[in-house]
Amino acid sequence: MNIQFKKGVLELCVLALLAQQDRYGYELVNEISKNISISEGTIYPLLKRLKDDGFFTTYLQESQEGPPRKYYQLTELGRETKTTLSQEWFTFVEGVNKIIEGGAENE
Repeated sequence: MNIQFKKGVLELCVLALLAQQDRYGYELVNEISKNISISEGTIYPLLKRLKDDGFFTTYLQESQEGPPRKYYQLTELGRETKTTLSQEWFTFVEGVNKIIEGGAENE
């Protein structure tokens, strides 16, 4: 997949996954990687920026497999942003699909 496509949607993917449940970084990478090819190095700078922007908070939770894990939890701002970005995404995809399918000139 084109790298520019990925960059534009990773923020939405992270927010959408965190809207389902709190997750730790590696878990986010694994979930996103099921559908989009990404590396860990792509996600962690994004997580830092989104946290700094107030979209989620973090907390540590003990892990049976090693050291405590840092979990990410959406804030109300994060939920609102996820809703807004989702609406924008579906509108965008609909418009692109119309163009690709040749229907845009008929409107």
